Amino acid sequence: MTKQQISLPAKLINGGIAGIVGVTCVFPIDLVKTRLQNQRQGQQIYKNMMDCLVKTVRSEGYFGMYRGAAVNLTLVTPEKAIKLAANDFFRQHLNKNEKGLTVFKEMLAGCGAGMCQVVITTPMEMLKIQLQDAGRLAAQQIKPASMSPTKLAATRVLSRSYNAGPSTATSALSATQIARELLRTQGIPGLYKGLWATLMRDVPFSMVYFPLFAHLNQLGQPSRDESAPFYWAFFSGCLAGSTAAVAVNPCDVVKTRLQSLNKGASEESYNGVVNCVSKIMRKEGPSAFLKGAGCRALVIAPLFGIAQVMYFIGIGEFILDLSPFN
Repeated sequence: MTKQQISLPAKLINGGIAGIVGVTCVFPIDLVKTRLQNQRQGQQIYKNMMDCLVKTVRSEGYFGMYRGAAVNLTLVTPEKAIKLAANDFFRQHLNKNEKGLTVFKEMLAGCGAGMCQVVITTPMEMLKIQLQDAGRLAAQQIKPASMSPTKLAATRVLSRSYNAGPSTATSALSATQIARELLRTQGIPGLYKGLWATLMRDVPFSMVYFPLFAHLNQLGQPSRDESAPFYWAFFSGCLAGSTAAVAVNPCDVVKTRLQSLNKGASEESYNGVVNCVSKIMRKEGPSAFLKGAGCRALVIAPLFGIAQVMYFIGIGEFILDLSPFN
């Protein structure tokens, strides 16, 4: 962001804090995005973002909007830290002559950052999506006649586990039990289902976001040697994040569908990225690839705006200065 060199530990701290604060603020919208993307034509439970939020609160309570937040909060720190730190690392190495980066090199740095982060992003998204989508599947019980007996039984079991109160053991089943089952039955590859779709989303996202942010942020610099004010860094992060999020939303829809292990009544299963794209296009049309785009923009914008403000303020450097190990 600026000419000063920020240490790797400081980058990790800044990215981690930004991720935790951002996820806490926008997670309910992320849950809505997942449920809207998984809806099929003719089986709409939710009309739009607000309808989904209202129905979620009514049927699952306030904390129902945070289903899956624990796994996200646990893994978002390394995920965001890797993304931001990797981008800075690649930018510094591509700018060894200090003549500035071309747009191509900025996109190359973003590409490297996107490829690095999927190590954490894929299993995090895999576990989070199962928890976020459970309420939608449980809500489909209102039309039991339209389900096959096998799928109806599976959905009822899921609903009992999902709606169990805090006094039962099933309320803690969350990501840990899903991860154990995947590892037991499929091994580590089970946690990385949808890896190629995740790469298709995250690599282009980073290639759009980081160069766009750098140029927007540059517009707010009073002079070449001064950094832009913090509100400009926040605005630049929000605008670049939302633009990149909408641009890659079709890939996010494909990733969400591939990573959803439990299907509702009459919902398609997919055998890979190409199969998923062709079935969505044939049965739901091109507009299906834009499902949840508005929600995704609302989620990503503050996440990256907050991240850039953390870099600007230098929270990581402040914490390291107070550390006795500094």
